[in-house]
Amino acid sequence: MDSQKITLGFSPCPNDTFIFDAMVHHKIDTEGLDFDVFMGDVEELNQKAFNSKLDVTKLSYHTFAHLINDYQLLNSGSALGENCGPLLVCKVDKLKVISGNVAAATIAIPGVYTTANFLLNLAFPEAKQREVYLFSEIEQAVLDNKVDAGLIIHENRFTYQDKGLIKSRDLGEFWEELSNAPVPLGGIVVKRNMSIEMKQKIDRVLNRSVQFAFDNPNESNGYVAGNAQEMDAEITKQHIGLYVNNYSLDLGEKGRQAVELLLNKAEELEIIPQMDIPIFVKN
Repeated sequence: MDSQKITLGFSPCPNDTFIFDAMVHHKIDTEGLDFDVFMGDVEELNQKAFNSKLDVTKLSYHTFAHLINDYQLLNSGSALGENCGPLLVCKVDKLKVISGNVAAATIAIPGVYTTANFLLNLAFPEAKQREVYLFSEIEQAVLDNKVDAGLIIHENRFTYQDKGLIKSRDLGEFWEELSNAPVPLGGIVVKRNMSIEMKQKIDRVLNRSVQFAFDNPNESNGYVAGNAQEMDAEITKQHIGLYVNNYSLDLGEKGRQAVELLLNKAEELEIIPQMDIPIFVKN
């Protein structure tokens, strides 16, 4: 079978390298697909998608809401679950400011089009003073008093307490209380103009890659450790355990409903126009 090259974007975070390792390195049947990989921070991937630079990519669900006409969501690969949302953190002496008058606070965010920032809009619409930082630099910005608070994602939720920061609000918890649904953080999307056969093939291969990762959890250790921002092995394990779950294998009905809830909320807030095209790739 002749191979076909697909451009593929994902982050160097452990949850992504864990699930993509098998397909990128042909440890599974890729059905003739080869992958030209681009790794970038979540907001960098979002911007690549805005410019239609990648055939398949990890996207924040917030970004996907803006690109619904260009991309369609695969059933496998999503980061979605309970108790895994972004955290608003600060130093102890700033907690009163954050709790009492969040509108006066300057908040570091990991990107305008991240789902984290979308959830911040839902929870604290009055918090207008936001500054964009690379997600891995947010804790330090808070510690250095460059900002009053920071919206942290990924493995930083395991490290902020050790650095002397405290949690002001768990925005994943906020979403779960609001919606009674798991929080959709990021998903894997494919260009909408691809054939349905190609979309389904990519979805099958990704599903196979996630299943391989579950069945062989140590197989990707070298790839994960070689790309992780946080090299502590225990934190890496916690990170994967938090963000990779059954929703990553297949969204299923509950996962799809959670995604639709998030996008419907974006419609209500007039962040995106009303959607009238299929969101998900058919299985």
